[in-house]
Amino acid sequence: MSELQPSKTDAILGGQNPPPPNAAVLGGVLGAKRKLARELGLSDELAHELTQTHDIFSFETVIISDRDKIAIRSKKQAFYYPEKLGNDITIDLVYIPAGSFMMGSDLESDEQPIHQVNLKSFHIAKYPTTQAQYMAVMGNNPSGFTEDDRHPVECVLWEDAMEFCQKLSNITGTKYTLPSESQWEYACRAGTTTQFSYGEIISMSLANYDGYTYKNPLAKTTPVGKYPANAWGVYDLHGNVCEWCLDNWHDDYRGAPTDGSAWINETLKEHSFRGGSWYYLAKYCRSSWRYHKLVGSFHNNNSGFRVLRASTED
Repeated sequence: MSELQPSKTDAILGGQNPPPPNAAVLGGVLGAKRKLARELGLSDELAHELTQTHDIFSFETVIISDRDKIAIRSKKQAFYYPEKLGNDITIDLVYIPAGSFMMGSDLESDEQPIHQVNLKSFHIAKYPTTQAQYMAVMGNNPSGFTEDDRHPVECVLWEDAMEFCQKLSNITGTKYTLPSESQWEYACRAGTTTQFSYGEIISMSLANYDGYTYKNPLAKTTPVGKYPANAWGVYDLHGNVCEWCLDNWHDDYRGAPTDGSAWINETLKEHSFRGGSWYYLAKYCRSSWRYHKLVGSFHNNNSGFRVLRASTED
């Protein structure tokens, strides 16, 4: 998407005639980008880079105070970079600002100890990888729920996700990988300290998970972006599909990296995943929840992933 530049003929100067379709108001698009850069507290150099190379999008996020009762609705904007795959298929990479957060919780032993992590900025996919995106890169679709290619790809092993990242890197000339656990949780929390990015509880109007004792009435994935974004403009982090991370599985956070990097130990044969899925109860969709599977384990229809592009500061 190219940046709109106003001209003398399409600038709106307070006259009474309505603007022509798609007219750019003086300072409109570029002004909005600069305003967002100031709100994020970006350096002049980084602000210039993002305003020149990125687009912005608007979205609504919510905070829930009681089940199915929205307490706060907020309209926000975020920078994103559209990685084009051809045939009108893109992967939108949302800019995540550098910062610190307290990772983990006191709810489960494998989420302890709670510890501070300091991260550089990075870009993470706005949505889990869709079936359309997966087919554009890999040439096949392993999914079980195939009625709409806007659904997240599933039945994906960790090795499949890594192969996708490698092929995407080769196609674009840009390094893509899976997020580390700390990058994933940081992006999921989006500045919150509650159990979910929406608050201390979650509702089936906000995410696709098993909200019933026996069975989710949907009992399948849903198209990405159906539910509200979090405060940084990232969607579907709670439920829909579990998302593979780059890290090997460790039973707790003792000795975990504190710089946002993945915790790799190639002697270990399991990898972590996050976020819960359509098949999981709400407590397994929390921001801090984590679990694991063996490398080469069986395919199932609740395992997916989203990609990450490395820091703009590296």
